[in-house]
Amino acid sequence: MKVLVIQPKIGMGDMIIYLPYIHAISRKYKVPVSILVKKNSRASEILANDKSINEILDLERNNQNSGTHDGIRGFFHLSNELKLKKFDKIFIFSSSLRYYLLAKMARIKNISQYPLFRKKDNVVTSAKIFTENELNEIISTQPLISFDKKKSDQIKNQFDKNYKHICLGFSASGPTKRWDLINYIKLCVEINKKIPCKFYLAGGKSDNQLIEKILASDVGGNCFSFENLKISETIPFIKNCNLYIGNDTGWLHISSALGVKCLALFMDSPVSAYGKYSSNISIIVPEGETEESTIHTTLGKNKISFEKVFSTAIKMLN
Repeated sequence: MKVLVIQPKIGMGDMIIYLPYIHAISRKYKVPVSILVKKNSRASEILANDKSINEILDLERNNQNSGTHDGIRGFFHLSNELKLKKFDKIFIFSSSLRYYLLAKMARIKNISQYPLFRKKDNVVTSAKIFTENELNEIISTQPLISFDKKKSDQIKNQFDKNYKHICLGFSASGPTKRWDLINYIKLCVEINKKIPCKFYLAGGKSDNQLIEKILASDVGGNCFSFENLKISETIPFIKNCNLYIGNDTGWLHISSALGVKCLALFMDSPVSAYGKYSSNISIIVPEGETEESTIHTTLGKNKISFEKVFSTAIKMLN
C-alpha cells in the first residue's frame, strides 16, 4: 500500500498542526506515507527524524504563479510525477478541485478529500473532523516532532544548570504579528533580574537586523542566535528550553510539538485555529479582546500588556 498526503498550506506552523493526522494515517495503514508539501513548510528539516514519513515531495506552487507545478502545464507535470510513483491511496487536506483532478490524472483510485469548494476552513477542526471520519477513530490534536535524542542529550549537557533557558520567538510572518522588539528586550532584562536566564533567539537570516539589536542590548551577553542554523539544528536547543515566549510564528508550533511550555502572544491571528490545539500553549491576547475575538484583522500589537507577559512568564518559569 502506497499512501500520499497532500498538505498545500505554506508555513511551518500549519505543517506541524497537520502532523497528528498524518501520523494517524500512517498508523492506520501501517506504512510510512509520502507527503506533498510546499518548501516553505520546512517539512524536510522538521520531519527529518519522523519514521511515519516515507518521502517528502515538493509542491512547487507560489503566490506569483511561477512555480513548476503552477498553471495547466504545471498541473500535467505534477500529475505525471505522481503517476510514476503508483500511489494506491491519497488524502487531500484541501477543498480545491485542482487536487481532486490531479489525483484522477495520476490514476490514484482511492481518493479522500475535504468537501469540494468549501470556503471556510479552521486549520485544526477541519483536519480533525476529516481524518477522524475517514479513519473512524478519535485523534488528538497535539502534534509531536520526532527528534534525535543523542543530539538533544548533547545539547542538554552543554546547558548551564544555573540558568533557565528561554526560546525567544521575536520573529513573525509580518509586522502586525510581531510585538515590538523593544518590548522583548525589556522583557528579557526584567526576567533576568528575577531569574537568571539564557535566551535563544528564534530567527533566521531575514531577521538579521532584529537579532543584532538584541545582541547589542543589555541582555545580549545571555543570548544565542539561531540565525546561522538550519531548522533541524535548532530542534535540540528548543527541546531543552524551559519556556518559549513569543509571537504566533512557526517557532511557537515547533516548541509546542517538542513538549515545551509556550507563552504565545496573539495580536493579529486567530487563536481558535492556532492557539487552542495544544495544552502546551498559554495565550495572551490584546487588552479589550478575547481568545474568540482575536483574529487576522485585530491589529492588537500595541495592546499586549507588558506586565501580563512578564508576570505570566515568571509564573511559568517557576
